[in-house]
Amino acid sequence: MLALPPGPLPEPKRQVFVGTALVAAAGSMLIGGMLAVWLRFRADAGTRPGDKHALVKDWLPQSLEVPGVAANILPIVLVVLCVMAQWAVYAAKRDFRPHAGMAFALTFLFGLAGLNTQIYIFSQMGVSIAEDGAYAALFYALTGTLVFLLLTGLVYTVVAAIRYLGGRNDVETVSSHALYWYFLTTATVAVWFVVYIQK
Repeated sequence: MLALPPGPLPEPKRQVFVGTALVAAAGSMLIGGMLAVWLRFRADAGTRPGDKHALVKDWLPQSLEVPGVAANILPIVLVVLCVMAQWAVYAAKRDFRPHAGMAFALTFLFGLAGLNTQIYIFSQMGVSIAEDGAYAALFYALTGTLVFLLLTGLVYTVVAAIRYLGGRNDVETVSSHALYWYFLTTATVAVWFVVYIQK
């Protein structure tokens, strides 16, 4: 009896990439909602004269000073991180493991630099939850969420590097890893502009 040849293999379902895209969409909605609440509180606040005869929103603490250099370095670091994450994708698609390993290492280091920058901003601003009211609560909610997302990105970098460099030719995970960092960089730029620049 003659048998038919086996059918073609099914297309990969790309579950990791789709899952990462859903996480990025949910994270975008979370950050967007928090920024909307921030802007609403800021719009409803009264004004008072500031140090240089300019009117400032009354919800800002009197002694608030944003460390401008550190606040501006944060989005720059994450944009460079995205280039490193895309380099990992480029190397993985061409199965060039030494370059992928270097790209993962640099991605992790730039992620640590972004985390370090945010922690430095916390230490320099000295926002007190007990004394600074709604501003402090929203400030730490937004920036604390970013710190959590940065830590998650660092873990994702380690997992993607281990999976790819450990022998699996898992380009989907490397691409998903880059997608996560794109989302996080976009969210960080939005928070940077609203919280640190516009105040």
